[in-house]
Amino acid sequence: MRKPRFIAANITYHITSRLIECRNMMEDDAIKAIFEYCIILTQEKYAFELINYQIMDNHIHLLIRTVEGGATISRIMQYLKSRFAQRFNKLAKRTGPVWNERFKDSVVEFADNPRMYLFNLIWYFANNPVRAGKVKSPFDSYFGGSKAYFDINFRTNVKITFHQYFLELGNTLEECIARLLDYFNGEL
Repeated sequence: MRKPRFIAANITYHITSRLIECRNMMEDDAIKAIFEYCIILTQEKYAFELINYQIMDNHIHLLIRTVEGGATISRIMQYLKSRFAQRFNKLAKRTGPVWNERFKDSVVEFADNPRMYLFNLIWYFANNPVRAGKVKSPFDSYFGGSKAYFDINFRTNVKITFHQYFLELGNTLEECIARLLDYFNGEL
């Protein structure tokens, strides 16, 4: 029996979901762009905050904060994953499942140190494409939102909302970015 998912408003979820058989079905940048488009469709349909995201060849990472009066994390993910599966199957002229299993989640606010956990997730998302050989530096962007937390001039393809923990690092966006970079450099 699977563990029931914790569902609540004003909660930040770290979501991971793998493609069927962990195949690299999103290795083409055009397919990643379709997934970004599906995120936009989901943002238009449901109220929630996308804090960060990273699209990889065989899995995704999302940081989603549910909001009061908005959809549950289950509803958001069901819609997002099904929109992508429909588009992917049509484009690939295939049928069948696209996703490997039920999405996995952890709640940022339930961590021993939620602020540190959130910052570590931002860094983890940024390093995923480095580990996969897609970019040379975590400060480069590759179908994700982490660079917005490092570069004031960067604009993501998908609207993200900076998390409250990040915004509490300073009085301006420049201060927040500088303090986060200090954290990553071990100076905080």
